[in-house]
Amino acid sequence: MVFFKPAFDSYLAAGRRARLSELADTALRKMSRDIRLAVPNSIRSPSDQCFELVPTTAGGRYRMGPDTSPGAPSNGWFDGTAAVSVLDVLTPLSSTPAAGDWLVIDNQNTNDVYSGTNRAAIQSVATPPALDPNLAYYYHRITLQAATQFPGGYNGGRFVVVPNAQNAAFYVCSGAGVDSGGSGTGTLYRFANYGYNAATPAACPVPVVGTTPVLVSKVRKCSFVYSPNQGATQQSGFVWMNLEIAEQGERIVLVHGTHVDNVP
Repeated sequence: MVFFKPAFDSYLAAGRRARLSELADTALRKMSRDIRLAVPNSIRSPSDQCFELVPTTAGGRYRMGPDTSPGAPSNGWFDGTAAVSVLDVLTPLSSTPAAGDWLVIDNQNTNDVYSGTNRAAIQSVATPPALDPNLAYYYHRITLQAATQFPGGYNGGRFVVVPNAQNAAFYVCSGAGVDSGGSGTGTLYRFANYGYNAATPAACPVPVVGTTPVLVSKVRKCSFVYSPNQGATQQSGFVWMNLEIAEQGERIVLVHGTHVDNVP
């Protein structure tokens, strides 16, 4: 036993560290994916223990001018000068939006997408009619539930789609610390499907134990730092994430940074 116990304890410790590393890595990868796919300029961080964003599922370019081809429809384009209810999509979509999802255009200011200034509900998505192949110039036609005046003066011609199944999302690290047994006491939660808060949150939301989805537990320490203009350029946003998990005296620390493209 004198010889076998240290070896056995070392085996258990190695397995515990591997499991903790996998849990922390999975959590950071999930957050990184949401950050990379978020609506530009949508990240809000009330403190270093939480941050909010609006994840997307698709995006592309819309038609910004009328088609002069014979027989082409007169609608389906948007140049920022008037309300629009139909948009033609000129690029393939990674996933087809569903009715009720949100279309977002030109999110220059963080709170715009939350307050609904540049966000409109989708009514339907159709593919181009298979008539004259020369007129099938768009991949999809998106019809909105109501005519919407998106911000004027935007010439990027890009849009993103936000699924109505989750809307905005909030990552919250709550109760971080360590107990007498050397295990972390905190939990990393992911709030979703709560709608949109127009005003910037003054504090992190309070999780409801047993109801709020858990991303990872046994958190000893965590911090999230968001820099919207690292390097003083809009496309150089950056989120720095530090996550430490501990169990029975074993602990691992993972640090990960994710670039944020804040160009609408």
